[in-house]
Amino acid sequence: MSFQSFDDPAGGSDHPARLSALRRQMGLEGLDGFIVPRADAHQGEYVADADARLAWLTGFTGSAGFAIVTPDRAGVFIDGRYRVQVKAQIDPAHFTPVPWPETRPSDWLRDALPEGGRLGFDPWLHTRQEIETLEKALADSGIGLIAVDRNPLDTVWTDRPAPPVGRAWAHDDAVAGETSADKRARLAAQLRDDGQAAALLTLPDSISWLLNIRGSDVPKNPVVQSFAVLSDDGHVALFADPAKFDDALRAHLGNQVAILHPEGLAPALLDLEGPVRIDSASAPEAAFRLLESAKTQIARATDPAILPKARKNAAELAGMRAAHLRDGVAMVRLLAWLDAQAPADLTEIDVVEKLEALRREAGITDISFDTICGAGPNGAIVHYRVTRATNRRLAAGEVLLIDSGGQYPDGTTDITRTVPLGDPLPDAVAPYTAVMRGMIAISRARFPKGVAGAHLDALARQYLWSQGLDYDHGTGHGVGAALCVHEGPARISRVSTLALEAGMILSNEPGYYREGAFGIRIENLIALTEAEAEPGRAMLGFETLTLCPIDRRLIDIAALSRDEIKWLDGYHAHVRDTLSPHLDGDTRRWLDQATQPLGTSSL
Repeated sequence: MSFQSFDDPAGGSDHPARLSALRRQMGLEGLDGFIVPRADAHQGEYVADADARLAWLTGFTGSAGFAIVTPDRAGVFIDGRYRVQVKAQIDPAHFTPVPWPETRPSDWLRDALPEGGRLGFDPWLHTRQEIETLEKALADSGIGLIAVDRNPLDTVWTDRPAPPVGRAWAHDDAVAGETSADKRARLAAQLRDDGQAAALLTLPDSISWLLNIRGSDVPKNPVVQSFAVLSDDGHVALFADPAKFDDALRAHLGNQVAILHPEGLAPALLDLEGPVRIDSASAPEAAFRLLESAKTQIARATDPAILPKARKNAAELAGMRAAHLRDGVAMVRLLAWLDAQAPADLTEIDVVEKLEALRREAGITDISFDTICGAGPNGAIVHYRVTRATNRRLAAGEVLLIDSGGQYPDGTTDITRTVPLGDPLPDAVAPYTAVMRGMIAISRARFPKGVAGAHLDALARQYLWSQGLDYDHGTGHGVGAALCVHEGPARISRVSTLALEAGMILSNEPGYYREGAFGIRIENLIALTEAEAEPGRAMLGFETLTLCPIDRRLIDIAALSRDEIKWLDGYHAHVRDTLSPHLDGDTRRWLDQATQPLGTSSL
């Protein structure tokens, strides 16, 4: 069975009827409006079918966004990544796309609701930080925020799937580089140092990292959907369906980890002794309210696992390098096959299926996200997901964007390559070259410790900006080690103020998207490393983990500096030397050609 489905994920065409049913239920509950977020109770970017409320209601399947429903309006708030996609997925007669964050929800609500209006929200689906921000923005509007006991959307979603009960398993301590007992002792010591009795963990990847476990509750993300309370003595109360854990996993967890049913979380929070550490940026508002109702002292602070998880140790980095070697073999085999076949009679789905087959041979346990394979205008949809209805045939003269990744037992990959089909498209040459130069600028960057992603973001955009171009997504996101392909808190973005640290792994993926024509993105994963510096200074740089040639046919060589050419030629030589021993003769010959130095006659 394929890891990727090509069915329409939006769930049919019943969205207007569902909207009407929600409005009727809102009326019964005395609500003038209701917020429907993409997120689940864990604030996950990827959600189980049971938590896909936004897609069920509106048809929009993007990984970020929310809807606000009133008796006469239904706004779907989306950021720049989804401006094209949302128009193709929602019914414009019933739903209206709202550009966000350009339009603030509070401004939209002031216009949509009367003074004294009652705006409902599910406190399990929003963080304390979200609710405080909205309350402050609505402070003088007369609009009241109402935390509902039961989500009205869930009431009308009569065939809602059951919560997932995916099998969980132990993550090898040798691959993790540290036992769960050592991790728990380290974080418990931090709690004691900070004067905290316990910490509530709500992010499944934090919990999975802490306990050295992995799971199958959410496709593409090997996490165990759960909540956990870490005590200052290192004991953990893990709130997850006990059916996920077999005897071997229970033995792995040991007697310091108690597995409790999720329904026990609320009573446990009411009984907790404080101070309790809880992250207002990721924990649900409902958890804060439970602790406050018990008059438990709250210590607002970041999830104690989130930074230790982001700083990969030597074993995790070794696993990521090994995974990228196997993934590089699969990607080179795909690109060699594509060059030999395309455009021929191939479709986007053909390419996705071929890549998945090659990755299966390389040892994946899953893909790390649904492959984005967009030909021509579909490539301009930043997070395009091909379905049987949208499947496009590859055509000569177009550009094909392939953004994909794999989950391996020892690592997670994420790579994007953009390739011309047939003769290079002239209009794509300048933006492709600018995108590549921005990617190289990040790859070559060296900077002092204390620098944040916001300081680096402009390096990737500078060559696009000089042409009056830009892209509406971040330049890079954090990546987990055999965990979630999108991992906080580190990123390269103009809004990221977190200092980057050695061991963090980020994507490096500038792009450009011309609606109705083509999309361009080039992405490698990069690890932060200590860099040489004069005495008394501490510097960081990047190690590129991804092993795959960057297509040279859309490059304007005259626009490149000598240092950029040197970097690209050096990268290609490294890719060739590393992957060639693992390739068959025909693929090795293709790789030799694809990685020749720039300016050679083979280009």
